[in-house]
Amino acid sequence: MAKNAKKAKGASSPEVAEETKTVNETEAVKEKKKADSGKKDAKGEKKPNFFVRTARKAKSWCHDMKVELKKVHWPTRKELLKNCLVVLVCILVVGVCIWVFDALAAAIIRALVNLVQG
Repeated sequence: MAKNAKKAKGASSPEVAEETKTVNETEAVKEKKKADSGKKDAKGEKKPNFFVRTARKAKSWCHDMKVELKKVHWPTRKELLKNCLVVLVCILVVGVCIWVFDALAAAIIRALVNLVQG
């Protein structure tokens, strides 16, 4: 495969490049079939049992989570308090708006009921 790739890079003919591309695609298809074969892995050994695979996945997940958490920007106390105040103010504003619209809707409904009843 490496020889074909070197030839394709050094050669100016498009046929060699096309042949290399086809060989690479064929090898990729073969590797995919090996991976999908089920019971045996690439070395021809049996696949580990369910518990071993699950433990490996859990270990990998924990490691990945630890790496990602190191990338997180943790806010300072001052930033946290500022953001909490912004959230509380927004909650109060939305709550007051809902309360006003609810009171207005209740008054309109009461007026309509009184109008219909006489």
